[in-house]
Amino acid sequence: MNDWIKQMGQFLMVALGIFCTLFILIQNPAAAAETGQQEEKEKLSLNARAAVLMDADSGRILYGKNETMAFPMASTTKIMTLIVALENNEADKIVTASAYAASMPKVHLGVQAGERYRMEDLYYAMMLESFNDAAVMIAEGTAGSVEAFAVMMNEKAVSLGCTQTYFITPNGLDAVDEKGVHSSTAADMAKIMRYAIQDELFRQITQTMHYAFTDCDGKRSFSVHNKNALLTMMEGVLSGKTGYTADAGYCYVCAVQKGDQTFIVSLLGSGWPPHKGYKWSDVQTLLDYGDKNYRYQTIDISKEVPDRQVHVMNGEQDFAAVRAQETNYRFLLSSEDKVHVESVLPGQLEAPVEAGQPVGSIQVFVNGDLTAENDYITADRIGIRRTWKERLLRK
Repeated sequence: MNDWIKQMGQFLMVALGIFCTLFILIQNPAAAAETGQQEEKEKLSLNARAAVLMDADSGRILYGKNETMAFPMASTTKIMTLIVALENNEADKIVTASAYAASMPKVHLGVQAGERYRMEDLYYAMMLESFNDAAVMIAEGTAGSVEAFAVMMNEKAVSLGCTQTYFITPNGLDAVDEKGVHSSTAADMAKIMRYAIQDELFRQITQTMHYAFTDCDGKRSFSVHNKNALLTMMEGVLSGKTGYTADAGYCYVCAVQKGDQTFIVSLLGSGWPPHKGYKWSDVQTLLDYGDKNYRYQTIDISKEVPDRQVHVMNGEQDFAAVRAQETNYRFLLSSEDKVHVESVLPGQLEAPVEAGQPVGSIQVFVNGDLTAENDYITADRIGIRRTWKERLLRK
């Protein structure tokens, strides 16, 4: 009897919970839709231990799984290696292979100490075939040593807002030093790729299917082929880099254009051997999610940021009229995303004030995350207020 009463009590509690949930959703259709979208996010079946789907236009993360957890990132490291090299070298720079570069493990070009190569040829060898010795030659040719090049990589990462990334090697081989582990996050790697695809030469190199070159003395010939299979699997691939080590598992970072949308996909630890193809299904899952749920919308914020006035100290006029420099914003949004605007203006200005002078900012948030920022600017010039003696002297 007691067991029956206990079971009935549990049944009534479950029924009451379901009834309350249905009542809330009926009373609030927006909550119902949001719940549906959240459930879809939770249903995404991903092999990767960390993943990100990012809107390349705004940099907003549309979907994340363990996106801020640091893991080894294998040869996706070479995305940053190429960024730093492109920004600090001439294409025709000649690099001599060191004994250290020649000692790199497979996969490698097989350079021998003392051989000379054009820097640009090494870019293709590194990005198409992921050759580890080519990456070391690029690092040494750019900064003099791998250690000095790693400093440049880390400085660049910080400048891009990558707060949980630490580079030790230019090729992504597993490494640890006194400062930490060679690692990054899915979110940081997406930021790095977002920056990289703004460079036309970076895109050209990583989209190239085949490339042939020789060493500078013409003694050895090479032909390299792109290992980024996504280039042949779908249209619109702007760039991509694979990676694998025993610690990192299969990793992949790419940028794909679908219509007017450009998505960044970042995957860390998307399976281990023999599951080399898991990363491709993860990419497709995330791209399908983005394509299904997000569309570009133009948001007019003019009503939320009307023209305002700011007090001017020692000015010919007491107040300066200020207006928003931009009032229309184009965002990739889902039906449930919430946009709000905040104005940041100084309490006062000091004369003189120039026309068009930035005097504050308009911050546009999507779901509480700062997504766009622009200036308030002054409408007119306001000079310094002069005393009656100064005005007489000027006459």
